[in-house]
Amino acid sequence: MLGANDGIVSTAGLVVGVAGATTERGPLLTAGLAGLVAGAVSMALGEYVSVSSQRDTERTLLAKERRELEEDPDAELEELADLYVAKGLSARTARIVAKELTAKDAFSAHVDIELGIDPNALTSPSQAAISSAVSFTFGALLPVLAIVLPPAAVRVPITFIAVLIALAITGSVSATVGGSGRRMAVRRIVLGGALAMIITYAVGRLVGIAV
Repeated sequence: MLGANDGIVSTAGLVVGVAGATTERGPLLTAGLAGLVAGAVSMALGEYVSVSSQRDTERTLLAKERRELEEDPDAELEELADLYVAKGLSARTARIVAKELTAKDAFSAHVDIELGIDPNALTSPSQAAISSAVSFTFGALLPVLAIVLPPAAVRVPITFIAVLIALAITGSVSATVGGSGRRMAVRRIVLGGALAMIITYAVGRLVGIAV
């Protein structure tokens, strides 16, 4: 949803801004497609770098934990027991749990409670990048189509309405998934999108007149 929202708002702002300066379909389509491609690539690269950094950090932590278990297993057992005591278990129960988990899979037991990492489910940078690019592209397609398909006289109003409806839907879905209030989430994103388009349209008009 975040990628789609970014695609909707940023591309809508771009094409509406250009529409403030010209009503010709060619420049509008060119600007929209350029914004779509640039935004999708930027989202993909940003997500790839971010997730790669996170994955490198997680791998470093996992390697450190594995090394500590090999070098001093007794100290690691005591540490695991102490962690369960901090979670609310009695010292006796915590030690029993720590011993049983260590006997089964010491490494998994430690990384779970210490790091909160599942070594078998590390996020893939490539998958994250593709997901971000796809979601941005789908979001960006709406304002591009809305600005180039209608007649020149109604392009901006139709785009404005279509974008706000789309933002209301994505805001509602995001709020529902996140378990937060839908009304406030929808209001916030719709007002933000409207403000972005108003500002870019005004800038486009001023630049168009000046040029």
